[in-house]
Amino acid sequence: MESSLGDLIGALPEGPGWGPPVTSETTLDGVPYAPFSKGDKLGRMADWTADGKDGRDGRGGRMQYNRNYRDQQVYGAGTASLFAAPAAEDESSFSVVSNVRDTGKSRFGRGAIFTRGGRGQRGQRGDARGGRQQFQRSGRGQPYGGGYDNRGGGRGNAGARGRRFGWKDYDKPARNRDASINIKADWNLLEEIDFNRLSKLNLDADEGEDIDGYGFVYYYDRSYDKQPVKATERKLNVMDRAAYNVTTSSDPVIQELAEKDEATIFATDSVLSMLMCSSRSVYPWDIVIVRHGNKIFLDKRDNAALDMVTVNENAADAPLDASEGSKDVINQPAALAEEATYINHNFANQVVLENERQKVEMEHENPFYNASEETAPPASKAYKYRKFDLSTSDGEPVYLIVRTELDAVQKNAISGEDQFVTVHALNEFDSKAQGSGGALDWRTKLLSQRGAVVATEMKNNSVKLARWTVQSILAKADVMKLGFVSRANPKSNDKHVILGVIGWKPRDFANQMNLSLSNGWGIVRTIADMCLSREEDSKFVLVKDPNKSILRLYAVPATSFDEDADDADEVEEPAEAEE
Repeated sequence: MESSLGDLIGALPEGPGWGPPVTSETTLDGVPYAPFSKGDKLGRMADWTADGKDGRDGRGGRMQYNRNYRDQQVYGAGTASLFAAPAAEDESSFSVVSNVRDTGKSRFGRGAIFTRGGRGQRGQRGDARGGRQQFQRSGRGQPYGGGYDNRGGGRGNAGARGRRFGWKDYDKPARNRDASINIKADWNLLEEIDFNRLSKLNLDADEGEDIDGYGFVYYYDRSYDKQPVKATERKLNVMDRAAYNVTTSSDPVIQELAEKDEATIFATDSVLSMLMCSSRSVYPWDIVIVRHGNKIFLDKRDNAALDMVTVNENAADAPLDASEGSKDVINQPAALAEEATYINHNFANQVVLENERQKVEMEHENPFYNASEETAPPASKAYKYRKFDLSTSDGEPVYLIVRTELDAVQKNAISGEDQFVTVHALNEFDSKAQGSGGALDWRTKLLSQRGAVVATEMKNNSVKLARWTVQSILAKADVMKLGFVSRANPKSNDKHVILGVIGWKPRDFANQMNLSLSNGWGIVRTIADMCLSREEDSKFVLVKDPNKSILRLYAVPATSFDEDADDADEVEEPAEAEE
């Protein structure tokens, strides 16, 4: 065994070491080596994904950029053809079998069929990014398959001719609105409350009780509930009637009730509804809060912002102001608010039957109307002063008295009893203009798609409809009438037509809007407690930030707004002297 092992070791070939013999030739049986460089970086030992199916290179196809391969090199890329297998000579005998019918017609031609959600397919002007088309079901007022979502175009909204909401929002110019009141240097900031905190407040209150009633109301004209046709559209007429919006501390009835210590908090339905729905607001506003002793008065300034009826305040793409680049003067926020306020005043006076023999009178006459001074007759308006219990404990009772308003009365179709009615009007300016919020054309869709029209208005005018609903509930109205008024010509804002009227029970409408009255009462009680915790006989201003969802409470000098009123009187005096 030893000799045989030695013979085996000795039989091994002599050389420099293991491996193939060294040669100076550059070919191996006629096959050239692939070129390489000493500076080449090492990659994978074996990359089986380099040549994917369909001739792709595994990096997304057609040599697309991929950061995973940015530092790697393809070895011998220029000599790949040297190792290519010769093409088969019998390729002509092969054929591709396909069941797809070839056609020369255009895909988007007449009668083309579009699938509903093909991933990666392009929709019909709906999603230009080639993504999935998104449809809305009819649960939120949109017909099934009626259009794409709010970001895209489609048949259900005006997206085909406008921008997609939410698309490139980062590229939109920032809205820099001006505050509704000038913040002075001597004002002291007491509290700053964001809307998230407001939405968490909650207080259950009773349904209220009537204390007294003033004024009168006419009967509502039920003919307006019928859907008019094109030939019989009713024009909105100018009705010169005396209407009043007296602030809380100037109301003689509230002054009398305050002297009797009937409540702790006093307000009007206009001011109170703004405070209760403040978390829905977008535009700036302010409320003056005056404390006399242990009583709180929620006031408004003359020509205050909350007196105006806003238009599309909550729309995703609200109307632009002149400072934001809008050249359409009649469709700017201030002009639209003035137009909407004008429409609401005349609409409420037009839809009643002015018959002196058929009207419902309250216990007392209108406290603001003076026949010797007024030239116009009083409007159909009843003022009900109602009392609510906002107490959180029996030891410290807190009551609120609010002046509410009713616009008309109607007979119940079943029982024949009188039902009090509040009347308001939504207005359409131009469904194709900027700021329309994707609203449908009322003339063609109000009858066939009433739910979709109302749902769009709930979205675009959330705070306005919420305030109207709260005012109707505070007044304990049985029915809330909403009129739909449109321009006779979209390019002119001085002539309007009434397209229809729809009635709701206020609490049912509040449920549809997801409106919580307990949250509103919680906001009122919280603001009142902040003011009651300060010294007596003080004045405050609650300001909505013009560009943020924040409320700020300021302590102001007692003579702050008296000076403004004196300045206004000084300006008016010379004009009266010239006359």
